[in-house]
Amino acid sequence: MSYDEVEIEDMEWSEELQAFTYPCPCGDLFQITKEELRLGEEIARCPSCSLFITVVYNPEDFAADPISDPNSRNKTPAQPSPVAVA
Repeated sequence: MSYDEVEIEDMEWSEELQAFTYPCPCGDLFQITKEELRLGEEIARCPSCSLFITVVYNPEDFAADPISDPNSRNKTPAQPSPVAVA
């Protein structure tokens, strides 16, 4: 059972950690990355203790962007370049 449920809007983005964070009672921070959210993860863990929280968010807000995600299956295949034959 999770310690609490927290809305993603109530979490803060940490450039240093590259993760959304939320204060843990132990003094550290619960953490969850954008990639974890993109993969459907909803558990943010504290690296210093055994507590974790459930993150409430809309998965569509973190869906992969086909332009910026090189692993996206929806990208357009590259067109072959014409070759001049002499």
